[in-house]
Amino acid sequence: MFMTIPTLMTWARICAIPLIVGVFYLPESMASMQDKNLVATVMFVVFALTDWLDGYLARKLNQTSSFGAFLDPVADKFLVCACVLVLVHMGRTDVFVALIIIGREIAISALREWMAQIGASGSVAVHMVGKLKTTVQMVAIPFLLFDGLLFGAIDTHAWGVWLIWAAAVLTVWSMVYYLQKALPEIRAKAR
Repeated sequence: MFMTIPTLMTWARICAIPLIVGVFYLPESMASMQDKNLVATVMFVVFALTDWLDGYLARKLNQTSSFGAFLDPVADKFLVCACVLVLVHMGRTDVFVALIIIGREIAISALREWMAQIGASGSVAVHMVGKLKTTVQMVAIPFLLFDGLLFGAIDTHAWGVWLIWAAAVLTVWSMVYYLQKALPEIRAKAR
């Protein structure tokens, strides 16, 4: 099921990454920084929502596939990592946040791959703390992309900074959780 509606939505999320990044490289004569922030934020929110929608449609239309199950988290990680790097480049978040978030994604992806190879992928299945981490990230990133006053009252930069650091803490917590769950299998294979 390589070209189903849910899989095409996942591919669209991957294709959106250069568009979101590219918005910030438009010349000032084409768009103000405020306009760039708004466009990038709307694009991120729309494509982040497709993450929920493609999973829903895959189940509803009975179009789940192992390829879709592989591609969906890859698309999410690409989208998050690209946006975090843009935020670092623009001085809206700290490089340590990026290192924590991106480093965790690489480490846990490698751990899941290894656990699947040894037949123990169930021990590193998605857990609630991982879902909470993702939710906080998906709120923090558009706040930092917008980087202004929302509805004239909400300072998205201040909220975004707090939320992205909270996401970094949850990122470490989820990584420790997954490593602890995998440790018995790792010890067993090391013997």
